[in-house]
Amino acid sequence: MFESDNTQLDPTRLFAHRLHLDDNDPASPAPKLSRPEDAAKFINGSVFFVGTATCIIRWAGLTLMTDPNFLHKGDHVHLGPGIYSKRLTNPAINLEDIPPIDAIVLSHFHDDHFDSLVQKNLEKSIPIITTPQAAKELAKIGFMALFPMETWESTLIAKGDSKIIVTAMPAQHTPTMMPLALPETMGSILTFAPTHEESDAKVDEKRVGDFASKEVFRMYISGDTLMVEQLKDIPKRFPKIDLGLFHLGGTTILGTFIVTMDAKQGVECIRLIKPHTAIPIHYNDYDVFKSDLDDFKKAALESGLLSETEIVYLAHGDTYEFVLDKKRFGERLMMHAQLS
Repeated sequence: MFESDNTQLDPTRLFAHRLHLDDNDPASPAPKLSRPEDAAKFINGSVFFVGTATCIIRWAGLTLMTDPNFLHKGDHVHLGPGIYSKRLTNPAINLEDIPPIDAIVLSHFHDDHFDSLVQKNLEKSIPIITTPQAAKELAKIGFMALFPMETWESTLIAKGDSKIIVTAMPAQHTPTMMPLALPETMGSILTFAPTHEESDAKVDEKRVGDFASKEVFRMYISGDTLMVEQLKDIPKRFPKIDLGLFHLGGTTILGTFIVTMDAKQGVECIRLIKPHTAIPIHYNDYDVFKSDLDDFKKAALESGLLSETEIVYLAHGDTYEFVLDKKRFGERLMMHAQLS
């Protein structure tokens, strides 16, 4: 269960929405910061790679899922007028086997990111943070807990003393000259902020970046995008990224138009965002993906990227465990616990 203030957006607020989750849910409890030793519960997190752009992110009692796609090998998705694609892989787990999910971060409403199986069987009350266009489409099929965000707007997810701030990043799914209309899309930054105070909420929107530059852990998710000019604003506002998930694949439709980053653009994007660690995803699941993981590995090696950024390669079903800097977080969390 959750409560929200999903009301008219106020551009003077740091958060477009607040999503307050039940921290006493026995299926997914949240840790408390009542004692200094509790700080250790907020240090570790993980990313479980399901396939395509679907990841399950866990941290401090919060579980988020990105772009749910649970179709199987041989299934087809509709990507646009007269455009279909066949799935070449299976997801690491089935939809019915996912853990309790607190919220979904959806980059855009496309069948390979929110498929027919998910549309039919996912609980309609699950909170979904997404684009305004996707929220309208989701509302038409019965989803009720929708949190639309324009670029640079943020939603606070709070569950006890665990807080994640989701901020919409610029992304562009289509090249400028492309005559086709594809769904609007967004990237996102997840800010893991266990000690953030609600009293900071009434501030100018420029403070989003100011807050993000404080001592927190940040994860960038590119969403389906090309290397477009708007992405250059991201490092200006968020100069420090700890972990990045990059949608690659060089998705090519109508035999000509590339609508997601290929290997070369992936290298360029990682160099722009400068995460400490980068994980390529969305690279081999559909027959419209024309730039596979081997292409990226070759480009990363030849470009010298491996000497600049740690690259982690995940197969379906692999888990990457991340650690929030103990020096950065430990003292602050223990201080927070002592004052609680």
